[in-house]
Amino acid sequence: MLTTFALAAALLVFIYLAASIKIVRQGYQYTIERFGRFTEVARPGLNFYPAFFYNVGRKINMMEQVVDIPGQEIITKDNAMVSVDGVVFFQVLDAAKAAYEVSELYVAIMQLATTNLRTVMGSMDLDETLSKRDEINARLLSVVDHATGSWGVKITRVELKDIRPPADIVNAMGRQMKAEREKRANILDAEGMRASEILRAEGEKQGQILQAEGRREAAFRDAEAREREAEAEAKATQMVSDAISAGNPQALNYFIAQKYVEAISGFATSPNAKTILFPVEATQLIGTLGGIGELARETFGSTAPTVTDPTPTPRRRGPFEQSGS
Repeated sequence: MLTTFALAAALLVFIYLAASIKIVRQGYQYTIERFGRFTEVARPGLNFYPAFFYNVGRKINMMEQVVDIPGQEIITKDNAMVSVDGVVFFQVLDAAKAAYEVSELYVAIMQLATTNLRTVMGSMDLDETLSKRDEINARLLSVVDHATGSWGVKITRVELKDIRPPADIVNAMGRQMKAEREKRANILDAEGMRASEILRAEGEKQGQILQAEGRREAAFRDAEAREREAEAEAKATQMVSDAISAGNPQALNYFIAQKYVEAISGFATSPNAKTILFPVEATQLIGTLGGIGELARETFGSTAPTVTDPTPTPRRRGPFEQSGS
């Protein structure tokens, strides 16, 4: 009988001790209550709290968690309806506050993020909601984190998963984007044509400048050549004048014969001349050439034989002329 009682007592003690041992898993914290009142937080590992006096109140997950923001319709500042959904990442820093400062922590965070999402996006235009997603995330993070600070919760990130405008707005945006791209393409084409015209005008300008410089250089060269020719002509005339003044008439004959030969050469080289009629006798030209020879011999002291005028041949009578005429 005594042995049975001892075994029963030992069994009861074992059950009591087993009930008093609290094992907390890593990543969790348990709130410990004594007669329904919070006393402390049990850390991960083996903890001993006497049964019937202490019990576990809440099991708080201390790891970073995520709450989905359900899709909802939001009216923007410019009266456009958009569908938005997102996620909120948070982590419990104070298990006691998360357990006793708020009821239904997950629901509270979700509702808080939803209402503030409506507030933030409702104050922005449609274009801003589509292009400033990072700004929306930052504003939501600041507002929600400030509101949950008293709950012992830290909001780490707020991300919008999707923003869906209505179909008609999407079509209008597509047309706007197409028009904008066509506008930029037309601007680029116009700028290319403008640059091409400018380059072409610059090229023509440079070409005209070079042509004008070429004409100026050619005119300068022609004037210089005429000046030198005139100087040579004046010098030759002066030499002939000096020779005449010195009592040498052959210089004048040379000068006249030269001009005479040049005039006859001009007749001979005429493209329209087929037949040349001389109004003077051929012996005059030969005599002039003889004068040129005499002048050359006098000038250079040559001993060449003197060209004598040939005996003129009798003129041939025409068929209507009489013998005595």
